[in-house]
Amino acid sequence: MLKPTPRLAAALSSAILGLALLAGCSDNVDCGLDQCTVTMEKEVNASASVFGVEAKFVSADADTVTLDIAGEQISLTKGQQAVDVGGLSVSLDEVTGSTVSFQVARN
Repeated sequence: MLKPTPRLAAALSSAILGLALLAGCSDNVDCGLDQCTVTMEKEVNASASVFGVEAKFVSADADTVTLDIAGEQISLTKGQQAVDVGGLSVSLDEVTGSTVSFQVARN
């Protein structure tokens, strides 16, 4: 059995970090290369960094969520086509009692 060398461990760590930076997503997101699913608590100060752009929760009701994406406020309704903002395409997935979930894709 091969033992990992420090050089191999460093290369593996660098590769993992590189993929995380390539995806451009923070802790409360699940990312692929060109799309992230963001789930955040319904809190006034909730935010996430997605592809280098900050997404902030503003408000929500049963069907509509208002977000601040790259400094621009948008309202999303479940089932609505994606909205283009800040070079990204954003659509609403789900609104629950305590969280909102939305998709962010690169244009």
